[in-house]
Amino acid sequence: MSQSIRFVPLAAASIALTASSVWGRMTLQRSWRAWLSNQLYDFWLQNDRHTILGLVAGDHDAPEYRIAEDGKIATDLPVDLVIGLLQSLLTIATFIGVLWSVGDSLTIDIGESVLTIPGHLVLAVISYSALLAAGIWLTAGKLTRVIEENKRVEAELRAIGTHVRETGKAKNSLGATTDGRHAVGAALKAVIGVWRIYCWQLMRMTLVTYSGLLVTPVIGLLLCLPKYLADTMTLGEVLQASTAFVVVQSAFNWFTDNYAKLAEWAASANRVASLLLALDQIGPPRQ
Repeated sequence: MSQSIRFVPLAAASIALTASSVWGRMTLQRSWRAWLSNQLYDFWLQNDRHTILGLVAGDHDAPEYRIAEDGKIATDLPVDLVIGLLQSLLTIATFIGVLWSVGDSLTIDIGESVLTIPGHLVLAVISYSALLAAGIWLTAGKLTRVIEENKRVEAELRAIGTHVRETGKAKNSLGATTDGRHAVGAALKAVIGVWRIYCWQLMRMTLVTYSGLLVTPVIGLLLCLPKYLADTMTLGEVLQASTAFVVVQSAFNWFTDNYAKLAEWAASANRVASLLLALDQIGPPRQ
């Protein structure tokens, strides 16, 4: 009964901490987005830059979409990614000692010489995680550019739709409707084409990540098998080491698991930066 009573404040503290973390995360995201959006809107609207921007060469189409949507992603995702990275680092710090101590060193007889690999499970999990990260980079290295292009054509489709609606209000004629439908159809075709490329990028990335997810437990067991057969590791230690291997590898997999988010953030940040560079060509912001 006394233990049950002790559980109540622990549960309440856990709930309060979780709710507070959500509040802190979203407050930081909201404050950062408000600051960045205000800066971008001020810079865009000062000295009538929004009317001159179309005359400047560069990648700056759909500035309102870049400020509203890309500005949001450029400030939201970094907070989530950093929190996930800190959680992964905490997991690594917690379990890597277990993996090192339980796995100990591996001794391999090579002819007349003996090769001893200290902390072989730790070295293996680092190497395996690096291999998966390289696989993601090779199979989906163009993901950032594809996402950036996808955002561009999506923004163009919305802009054309808005233009058609405003044109229809001002002039309701058959010719305008036909031209508007043609423009929307061409923009939609571009969106579908880029989406197909985006889909293939995600499919290749999924093949690597899901294959790693299935193979990781097997690799952990196979690495413990030589010591188990040599009777230097018990079955319980094998299970403990393989479990720690999976946990540590999952933590090291932060880059692999979040590659799509990193690519999306990079694409949005590039679009915001391109807009700022174009606005800089018109003139510096007023202090």
